[in-house]
Amino acid sequence: MGMSSGDSSGGAMADINVTPLVDVMLVLLIIFMVTTPLMNHKTQVELPRADLDADKKEKPGPGPSPITVSVTADGDLFWNDQPISKELLESQLSSAAQLQPQPKLNLRGDRTTKLSVINEVTRIAQSQGMLDIGYVSIAEKH
Repeated sequence: MGMSSGDSSGGAMADINVTPLVDVMLVLLIIFMVTTPLMNHKTQVELPRADLDADKKEKPGPGPSPITVSVTADGDLFWNDQPISKELLESQLSSAAQLQPQPKLNLRGDRTTKLSVINEVTRIAQSQGMLDIGYVSIAEKH
């Protein structure tokens, strides 16, 4: 602190010296400018590429035709458009799960069918050993 000789009060000078503060701030700014690009290094991952020539390759022979299970809003079940009960559905799915290769199961639900009914049919199919379960819907038009 400097003493003021020209002031009549004879007290200490109240001005703050900001030069050291500016020096520290500039050093911190330079440090952050140098280290920030180093912190942005992300893990490089080689992502798989889509096979655009898949249509040109030989496709495997036709497998078993997919099974379609439809559920109406009332909870009625249909196996390939034929009415079926839950007990018979379980036995049909159990026998279909034993086939090699296993057929795909397409589950179709009415727009107003409760999700709990769809979930129950999915649980039945999984418990009987069905591995490939798909849900059929209509694509929205843009």
